[in-house]
Amino acid sequence: MAEVVVLGAGLGGTLAAYELAAQLRPEDRLTLIGERDSFEFTPSNPWVAVGWRKPDDVRVDLGRATQRHKIKFRTEGATRVHPTENRVELRGGEAVPYDYLVIATGPELAFDEIPGFGPEANTQSVCQTGHAEQAFAAVDRLAKMPGPVVIGAVQGASCFGPAYEFAYILDTELRRRRVRDRVPMTFVTSEPYIGHLGLDGVGDTKSLMESEFRQRHIKWITNAMVDDVAAGSMTVREVAEDGSAHATHNLPFSFAMLLPSFRGVAAVRGIQGLVNPRGFVVVDDHQRNPTFPNVFAVGVCVAIAAVGKTPVPVGVPKTGFMIESMVTATALNIGALLRGQQPHARPTWNAVCLADFGDGGVAFVAQPQIPPRNVNWASKGNWVHMAKVGFEKYFIRKIRTGESEPFYERFLLKQLNIQKLKEPVMDSTDTRV
Repeated sequence: MAEVVVLGAGLGGTLAAYELAAQLRPEDRLTLIGERDSFEFTPSNPWVAVGWRKPDDVRVDLGRATQRHKIKFRTEGATRVHPTENRVELRGGEAVPYDYLVIATGPELAFDEIPGFGPEANTQSVCQTGHAEQAFAAVDRLAKMPGPVVIGAVQGASCFGPAYEFAYILDTELRRRRVRDRVPMTFVTSEPYIGHLGLDGVGDTKSLMESEFRQRHIKWITNAMVDDVAAGSMTVREVAEDGSAHATHNLPFSFAMLLPSFRGVAAVRGIQGLVNPRGFVVVDDHQRNPTFPNVFAVGVCVAIAAVGKTPVPVGVPKTGFMIESMVTATALNIGALLRGQQPHARPTWNAVCLADFGDGGVAFVAQPQIPPRNVNWASKGNWVHMAKVGFEKYFIRKIRTGESEPFYERFLLKQLNIQKLKEPVMDSTDTRV
């Protein structure tokens, strides 16, 4: 009998638990450790922040689904992983032993790295559903008392898509409320150019995103570092290519939403051999930690090197498709180990993204996500908004029912005439594709 533990009940962790359940032998046991009793569909948070969704619309009670798959679900959260002792310490002091551990905690949000930054200070966030709910109240105040808006992502951020989405969605909502003409908007980003996305662009995302900003009268500042945020104003340094200060901007705002930098969670941060200096879990081509080979990791908590050198630090996003390929490879590899075999599956690390604009959107496909690529495609249109709505409904149902079969992904890929984006590479002699 083997004890398999998944730490984290977000997108990666919940899917990992479902896919692992299908790989276990009858005598094995599976435990999922989260910090709450519900799953939150993070991609819908920009809609929550403008009132297009209620928080309960994007939450799923995990109790029934996990019980159906005979997954033991713990909601205490973890205080520390002890990889030399093969146990996870929970809040309250109890420990959960494991033979195999999958770390899927997501990140810690590093709001504290900038004075006055974050939803407990002077800016809003869409990183968590609770944050988005708070942001909606601020959007309501903005509509009643219009003023300048600043949207974007700070230095070290690695998740840029939701910032673009929220800028466009907020623009759409303010036009619907007939107050957009009284709300100057500025997009502030650490990216070297609009549409970089932490990936050096995908297809023609630079011109697509810039064109959309011009059409919507949204100004932008790139290579930006946010130095501090006060109530109603922020100081932003625009950095030159050589790293020197090119310009300093004092931006007033009535509403601001900027995505933070990420770091590894406290439960793993600082563990030598497990994580890098920023606290992200180091993995090999099989999602396995080289120092502790019975520990795997999936999702945003995984360490990935930045794509090229930029004047301001820019991280690499871990998109949903990329995470799902990590999950599938991990489940197959743990299944192999349980049967006395060696890990053989590698994630494809491809990306398919639907960036909603409220009244349209941009879709892009990067195969693989990190360049150079075999497929490098982007396009925009009204269909993207409808596709994102469809994907939300599909994925929430998938979590609620405990399904692991990616039929919607396969349907979408068929429509885009792109094949084999999620399937892991099975031949260990192949390189990652």
